[in-house]
Amino acid sequence: MAYLEFTKAEVSNLSEALTKEYIRTNRAGSYASSTIVNCNTRKYHGLLVCPLPEIDKRTYVMLSALDETVIQHNTPFHLAIHKFPSEYSPLGHKYIESFSNDPIPTFVYRVGGVTLKKEIILIANERQVLVRYTLLKATSKTTLQLRPFLAFRKVHDLTHVNYNVNTHYVEKQHGVAVKMYTPFPELNLQISKKNEFVSAPDWYNNFEYPKEQERGFEYHEDLYTPGYFELDIKENETIVFSASLTEAKPKNLLKQFQNEIDNCDNNDTFEHCLANSARQFLLRENGETRILASLPWSGNWGRDAMVALPGLTLMRGAFDTCEEVLNTFSKEISGNVYKSIGNIEHNYVESIDTALWYIRSVQQFNWNTKDVEKTRKLYAAKVEEILEVYMSGGNEDVIMHENGLLFLPNPNKALTWVDAMENGKPLIPRWGYVVEINALWYNAICFALELITKESFQSKWKPIRAHIEKSFVETFWCEEKGYLADTNIHGVQDFTVRPSQIFGASLPFSTLNDVQRQSVLEVVRKELLTPKGIRTLTPQSPDFIGKVVGNIQERARAYHQGGVLLWLLAPYAEAYLKLHGHSGVSEVTRIYQGLESEMFQHGVGTMSEVYDGNPPHAPRGAISQAMSVAAVLRLKMLIKNFEKNNAQ
Repeated sequence: MAYLEFTKAEVSNLSEALTKEYIRTNRAGSYASSTIVNCNTRKYHGLLVCPLPEIDKRTYVMLSALDETVIQHNTPFHLAIHKFPSEYSPLGHKYIESFSNDPIPTFVYRVGGVTLKKEIILIANERQVLVRYTLLKATSKTTLQLRPFLAFRKVHDLTHVNYNVNTHYVEKQHGVAVKMYTPFPELNLQISKKNEFVSAPDWYNNFEYPKEQERGFEYHEDLYTPGYFELDIKENETIVFSASLTEAKPKNLLKQFQNEIDNCDNNDTFEHCLANSARQFLLRENGETRILASLPWSGNWGRDAMVALPGLTLMRGAFDTCEEVLNTFSKEISGNVYKSIGNIEHNYVESIDTALWYIRSVQQFNWNTKDVEKTRKLYAAKVEEILEVYMSGGNEDVIMHENGLLFLPNPNKALTWVDAMENGKPLIPRWGYVVEINALWYNAICFALELITKESFQSKWKPIRAHIEKSFVETFWCEEKGYLADTNIHGVQDFTVRPSQIFGASLPFSTLNDVQRQSVLEVVRKELLTPKGIRTLTPQSPDFIGKVVGNIQERARAYHQGGVLLWLLAPYAEAYLKLHGHSGVSEVTRIYQGLESEMFQHGVGTMSEVYDGNPPHAPRGAISQAMSVAAVLRLKMLIKNFEKNNAQ
């Protein structure tokens, strides 16, 4: 049995199976995603979802689904399953013997005298998906019908019956090409074997997406089908279906599929799944490399990218990839301003700390490569530029005071990682002196003083560092409470127990002594730590929300008022090991091993965006989150480093 395999008993339990989703991406920015029974429950699900630069910079669902029908003795058996109002139809999940995601999504169906294997793979650098069918067993003549359902719409939208659709098709070798609307490129639908295409253009109405209903969005869609393909298939015969934006050569499809799968890495262990998941967030285009924040909905979020970058790359030894991302980011950040382009729910979000996270990534790049001259050559100028803008007041959203601390003067902006807005105002007021902003700021200055050795820089920044060493503790620490304030607004400290204080204890350069660090960690451990991550608010607060559910506003509120974030485990573990050394490895190992069960829950083979604050901490949000995956990889590397040092 494969590592990521689900048995017939598991897939036939529809209520459970529909909570488990797979996703595969490629270097062309395309993906294929659905549930483990191939029932689309999100508008983001689809068999070929890809960018269309021919139209704009958005991602589009081209091929939503491909329905299979097996025919024996003139009796059809429908292998697909869709959700419609009040029913699922057809009920093809009952024929699934197993689902595996090692190394690619693989379904085995058994119906009547037929056993059919279905495998899905994306071509690495093309907007193309291949589906391979192998007839493992057949007791009599078998016919296979394949019916494509097309969407031709942006991932955040839904399509409905309309009279603008182009119902014509163009014959291609062993297939057809369709183009529903004029601006779109052709979608080539071809099969490795000669077949009959039966033209039957039609709309199927009211496909229902329960996940969108849960999220408070429109959740019904109509999908167009141009007809279906029909062909005979023999026992032990293999055929390949291709959906591509460029015409394929049918005779090459079998070999093309095998070449792709030969280059796939196995998902046969927890660690291998994490590494493979990490690669799926990397997007290379036009000579630049970026990190997608989450899947299936994606966006180039600066803060998320910089938080995730070290874990996704350095922890796997992918130093060149880390350098590529940093180089791309260096060109896109001006001073300390970086505007994130996210998904439709949170577009063009401003931030004031992204530049500080960038410096933190450069710091980790330097530490892991142990090549300070290279780091200095590539990034010292940008680091100095960023610090100068913070200090000079070149950005009206942040001011450096005489005490060396950064002050956020605008109460109507959400500029930190707690960036949710409600009725035009920050959900959680975080302005004035903000704890993690200033922890990152102090760490950035200390690192820059190591990196930039010129006398003028040293003489300017050493006094600022000295000011912060005194003012940080005075501003945020409370001896009686034993932990750090989240904010200090004109002398009023907010001691609501939140997780951002972790960074005051975890970063390489900190103004806290060991007793203070231990005290911070103890508060976080007692009130915020869970097996799946760190809560964003203590359950002791009357504002605590234990489930991250509801419409977009309700989810945003729950996310920042009690939701559990896995990515915060990485700084927690770093702080813990700094204090406890090798004796703390067993605790970090316990946390790491406890996360393995998530491989089989929400996003199969990856880590989710957020978890409920209340037990059993159900996974929510994006099925695969860059910061979450990166954090678990960092935990593993922390453990390995201590084990290696102990062995020496």
